[in-house]
Amino acid sequence: MIKNFLIRSSVISAAVVLAGCSSGTKGEVVDMTAGKPKVRVELVSEESVPLEGNFTATVQANVKNNIAPSTPMRIDDITVEVGDHVKKGQVLVKMEADNLIQQQVQLQNLKVEFERAEALFKKGGTSKSDYDSRKTSYEVAKTAYDNLAENTVLVAPVSGIVTARNYDDGDLYNGQTQVLTIEEITPVKLYVNISESLFTYVKKGMPVSVKLDVYGDRNFEGTVSLVYPTIDPATRTFTVEIKIANKDEVVRPGMFARVNMQFGKRDNVVVPDLAIVKQSGSGERFVFVYKDGKVSYNKVELGRRLGDRYEVLSGVEPGDQVVVQGQTKLFDGTEVELIK
Repeated sequence: MIKNFLIRSSVISAAVVLAGCSSGTKGEVVDMTAGKPKVRVELVSEESVPLEGNFTATVQANVKNNIAPSTPMRIDDITVEVGDHVKKGQVLVKMEADNLIQQQVQLQNLKVEFERAEALFKKGGTSKSDYDSRKTSYEVAKTAYDNLAENTVLVAPVSGIVTARNYDDGDLYNGQTQVLTIEEITPVKLYVNISESLFTYVKKGMPVSVKLDVYGDRNFEGTVSLVYPTIDPATRTFTVEIKIANKDEVVRPGMFARVNMQFGKRDNVVVPDLAIVKQSGSGERFVFVYKDGKVSYNKVELGRRLGDRYEVLSGVEPGDQVVVQGQTKLFDGTEVELIK
């Protein structure tokens, strides 16, 4: 009797235990040991951070002049070679002068006729219309002569260096390609496009640091020489011109430049890099923000990396608490437990 009673008691006890582990839905089992995800958070604050920008650009000559006559004619003498330094006003090219000589003779004859008509007109010996006609003929011929003279002897409009020569002595200039190219390289200039958010920080005359790949870590001092007054609506950027004095002429047009500009400091929200979550399959970044026992999944726009922190341009506010540990099992709205 006692043995049968013990057997029946064991069966009943087992049934009670099983009943306690089952849920209200048949076949589902609740793990009573499961708890909330544990996370560590840090408080977000604003900090005064250096404001700077890094840009790339290609060096350009300060002035680039293509030297050529206005009409096709034969080249008599080119006085310079590629790489030569020239001074403003220096004779570079002499074109064939036959047409100029003929024009000069014609001009001299018209001048004599005009001066004779002028003298007679003052004495009343000729009509006003005859005087005006000869004056006009002379002035037209003089303008034509001056233009031809300017195109027969070509001079340097700026001081610089010869960077291209496309003809030889005796060639016929065909009007399609310039005879020479002169570039002024003291100073040189470059252009960078800067985000409109920095428009109020850029001022004419502010210093700029420039490095050229060909010269490694050597720094070249530049200056903002021009700030374009409008924003490109397509790119939301504005253009800035920078000049480098280049007195030793080691910086040459075409070189690749890396530009660093310091804009001072401003207060910005920063978060630890441990808080940043990259969404799989995209370039978007998120953080989990803790509030009232739950986390929200906030998309953020990052600025620069500052050591072990990031600037955050949008997505979190000063005073928010962001998760820096335990993000693996989180999703938007998850209830969490804080750990220290």
